[in-house]
Amino acid sequence: MFGLFKKKEKAAPSPEEKAASVFDKLGGAPAIDAAVDIFYRKVLADDRISHFFDTIDMEAQHVKQKAFLTMAFGGPNNYSGKDMREAHKHMNLTEEHFNAVAENLVGTLQELGVSQEDIDSVVTIAVSVKDDVLNK
Repeated sequence: MFGLFKKKEKAAPSPEEKAASVFDKLGGAPAIDAAVDIFYRKVLADDRISHFFDTIDMEAQHVKQKAFLTMAFGGPNNYSGKDMREAHKHMNLTEEHFNAVAENLVGTLQELGVSQEDIDSVVTIAVSVKDDVLNK
């Protein structure tokens, strides 16, 4: 949609493509910036989870989330925030909350025309921190 995300052809990936990070496959920093902006629009409109952000400085949250996702997806590590367990331990999050966030993330990536293969990679990364986010 925005020309920021690279769509994958069905040809066999080259060795360079296999080694490319999710960050690179998605289109780098401009793509992460667009995704975070759309993602938070969706989250703030979602009654299941929007209340968690009522007292949050959303401008600062955007900056932190962009840095975190860049690092988590294999891009440059400029993230200096809390780890997932520490950042979410006071929130009493449930499976429903986690699923709502994941649904909004997938919806964002679909809206931006990200390939299903790359969406699956992002979901795998999200699920890898689920226990920390839910403080299990």
